[in-house]
Amino acid sequence: MKAIIMAGGFGTRLRPLTNNLPKPMVPVANRPVMEYIVNLLRESGIRDLYSLLFFHPEAIEGYFGDGSAFGVRMRYIGAIDDYGTAGSVGNTRGIMDSTFLVISGDILLDFDLSLPIRFHREKGAMATIVLTRVLNPLPYGIVITNKEGRILRFLEKPTWGEVFSDTINTGIYILEPSVFEYIPEGREFDFSKDLFPLLLREDKPLYGYVADGYWKDIGGLDEYLTGNLDAISGRVKLPIPGERVEGRDLWLGRDAGVDYTVRIEGAVLVGNNSTVGRGSHLSNVVIGDNCTIGENVTITDSVIWDDVFIGNEALLQENIVGKGTRIMDHACLGEGAVVSDHCHIGHGSVIKANVKVWPHKVVEDGATLSSSLIWGERWSKSIFGTYGVTGLANIELSPEFACKLGAAYGATLRKGSTVSTSRDSHKACRMINRAIMTGLLSTGVNVNDYGVIPMPVARYLARISDEEGGIHTRRSPFDPELIDLKFFDGKGLDLHPSREKAVERLFYREDFRRAHLEETGELRFPIHALESYRNGFLSLIDEALIREASFKVVIDYSFGSSATVFPSILGRLNVDVVAVNANLDGSRITKSPGEFEKALSQLSNIVRSVGAHMGIFLDAGGEKIYIVDEKGDVMDGDGALKLFCLLVFRTCERGRVAVPVTASSAIEEMAGLYGFEVIRTKVSGRSIMEVSSAEGVVFAGENTGGYIFPQFQPAFDGMFSIVKLLEMRAKVGLGIHDLVREIPPRFLAHEKVACPWEMKGEMMRRLIEEAEGSPHQLIEGVKIFFGKDWVVAYPSHDHPHFHIIAESSTRAKAHELAMYFVERLRSWRDREVG
Repeated sequence: MKAIIMAGGFGTRLRPLTNNLPKPMVPVANRPVMEYIVNLLRESGIRDLYSLLFFHPEAIEGYFGDGSAFGVRMRYIGAIDDYGTAGSVGNTRGIMDSTFLVISGDILLDFDLSLPIRFHREKGAMATIVLTRVLNPLPYGIVITNKEGRILRFLEKPTWGEVFSDTINTGIYILEPSVFEYIPEGREFDFSKDLFPLLLREDKPLYGYVADGYWKDIGGLDEYLTGNLDAISGRVKLPIPGERVEGRDLWLGRDAGVDYTVRIEGAVLVGNNSTVGRGSHLSNVVIGDNCTIGENVTITDSVIWDDVFIGNEALLQENIVGKGTRIMDHACLGEGAVVSDHCHIGHGSVIKANVKVWPHKVVEDGATLSSSLIWGERWSKSIFGTYGVTGLANIELSPEFACKLGAAYGATLRKGSTVSTSRDSHKACRMINRAIMTGLLSTGVNVNDYGVIPMPVARYLARISDEEGGIHTRRSPFDPELIDLKFFDGKGLDLHPSREKAVERLFYREDFRRAHLEETGELRFPIHALESYRNGFLSLIDEALIREASFKVVIDYSFGSSATVFPSILGRLNVDVVAVNANLDGSRITKSPGEFEKALSQLSNIVRSVGAHMGIFLDAGGEKIYIVDEKGDVMDGDGALKLFCLLVFRTCERGRVAVPVTASSAIEEMAGLYGFEVIRTKVSGRSIMEVSSAEGVVFAGENTGGYIFPQFQPAFDGMFSIVKLLEMRAKVGLGIHDLVREIPPRFLAHEKVACPWEMKGEMMRRLIEEAEGSPHQLIEGVKIFFGKDWVVAYPSHDHPHFHIIAESSTRAKAHELAMYFVERLRSWRDREVG
């Protein structure tokens, strides 16, 4: 007799375990479930087997081969398309020339199959369905038979009002070759929905046999876990691999090691070459081959696949852990959590109940994962980063995530308070912005939605209104797949880290305030917002001076929303503007480094060709600017910052300027000539904004195009910076090219050194030791002075590397100084790794 094993299913309900594995190959008690089916068929006298394959066929063929190792002859039939259960079996017509059996490759059972085969022959049936009785028949197809076993009725997926029987279809069929006459070729055709109802209508001999014994469909995650625990507890009669410890429900594979202090409860299987450390507690657990379980680990009611590492004092409860995954010390997996293959669950991290982690994901140390990690590569312990909240659009930063984050933020504010929302013109940002609004409103917080406006405008409006903060949604300027959420407070400053942590705590705990029906927030659309910004802007500008200068300026708006605000301001100042890319286009906001360089080159050419006084590239968010002088020369960020400082020194009353620790020392040199004080800050935008609010500060800036004039607002504002540049340029009466000649010549070199996260503290300690005996600063990282030259090394906030920036009187000397410290850090790092 021949048998067909249905082994082509996708295993959708078992995902993420079956993302890269066919369902029949999922392990039960450390063996593929299909292996138990092959053994059962052999023991029933059926040794001529055909496997129908579709999804990842190579995994099944590679494991079973020709079947000789399992005492059978195994052959394989592939499918070019999914034709359904009966349609797939139809591919064997001409091969199945006598009575044959069809069995699903993903069920766990211990039936004696010889009994239904004998029943089939005795009844002279064309088709016999093997049935079983279950407590809850709702998820299955019910079959009703008469006393002789003749099938009277089928009912697929009944409701309780339709449950007329507790006998269900097990997915095992005994068939005669004549059934092929009723199975069409080349189209989808199912046994339960199509073939059997057709045979019933045709009054063909269709029977059902109720089998005794264990049967379970392990096609869902809960059923899969239960099936494994049933296997090791003896509820299903299976040959458990390994040697049973006398008097205990403990099976040990070859070379398995369990410390004598380990507490065992219930049934436990430990696979080949696996070890369990002292003080651990195992209760109803399957552990695969080549696993390492640390000390004082607690695992209950769980299945661990092969090659898994679990660190000390980890806690697992009713979990499934895929092959090759590493779970580090003190990690905790909540009930029902599933972690797929080759994941890394960091030290002290928490995976909440019923969360699923897809293959090859990283959950960082200390992170709390409360929703399934499917598409993104990692889940950080901090939601907020250098650029606010950043994630892959509609994948990591989805509407569900945004709504939840909006609710977490709203829960940190007073009920009845007001915040703003704004965005750029991209359609994905509109979607995320609306999700954020929904979350905020649900906590009883009112929302002023400004729609598409530049971020500096939103920050300014927060300062002059009763708003307690705001959220701006934008497409990342650095990566077209990312969206950034920029949070700011009632002063227009980036949200303070302590506030960010408060939002994160509520987000991870999912402890959101929910407003009563009548207390939900109100959504408003202010109509005079841009007018307020323009009036405040122009009140701090010498309009007459700029009008008299009759400037001609080329401005590249980068397809951003500044093009809807800035032209009316420049029009009042009599500035002749050649506008480039001044239409809103959300699909062109992001620029790669190559596209950015091309845009600056184009801007340079236009400045020269039209004889403009300068060219300005205004970023899509309206925060930063990049300058081309009247000769068409593009200024780098460091040179532009020095230019702004010089103009401030020459045109403003004495005061203080704030620049990051990485800015040129030429700024101090110029400041001394004009009686100004220089304050050094950390490199982050938040730090520069905070210091710009200090008493006496008239200007703050950084090396990448961001400038602040705090008398207007303590935040980067590209539009105000452009007009201040024009005003100061008019006051001094010199072109930019001539002004640059007044700046002392100093040169910067910038390098990066890869450094693992866990070694950053060690590298900082060594840098401080290196600085001993030399003048140095510890504002951010370590800055060491060598006369007028200096080098600063600081760890990246977002990436596993160090920044090395050096300055000297020549470009070659700056590069040499930077490379010296690059080699120092590399040698320290490699020594530690070695």
